[in-house]
Amino acid sequence: MNKTTFMAKPGQVDRKWYVVDATDVPLGRLSAVVASVLRGKNKPTFTPHTDTGDFVIVINAEKVKLTGKKATDKIYYTHSNHPGGLKQISAGELRSKNAVRLIEKSVKGMLPHNTLGRAQGMKLKVFVGGEHTHAAQQPEVLDISGLI
Repeated sequence: MNKTTFMAKPGQVDRKWYVVDATDVPLGRLSAVVASVLRGKNKPTFTPHTDTGDFVIVINAEKVKLTGKKATDKIYYTHSNHPGGLKQISAGELRSKNAVRLIEKSVKGMLPHNTLGRAQGMKLKVFVGGEHTHAAQQPEVLDISGLI
């Protein structure tokens, strides 16, 4: 009987591509599911210190749902590191101006804040509209209806 814990090596990881439609899906729930797949927590070979996750394509980013008063009350801040360089934008405004950045910020905030998390965040591809440029990878549709 083998009593050692399985630890995946970077070369052993089998990566898949998934596509997710963000139409009328709450932003936080979508981000939680996508972050989990990017980390690889949906696989039995999940290893915390190795990037075992899959690639995720999010389409229709501009149609993501912001529940409650988040469209007006949730504020994203950026600073240029110069005096008076604080900028702010509401979530609804960011969705209309750059919906890709809204989903990327939400998902990457749920990933580890280290080198591994940055590598996992690189596997996220977000597109406005129903078309994407990764048809050659033959992505599978990720069904998130039961998770929401």
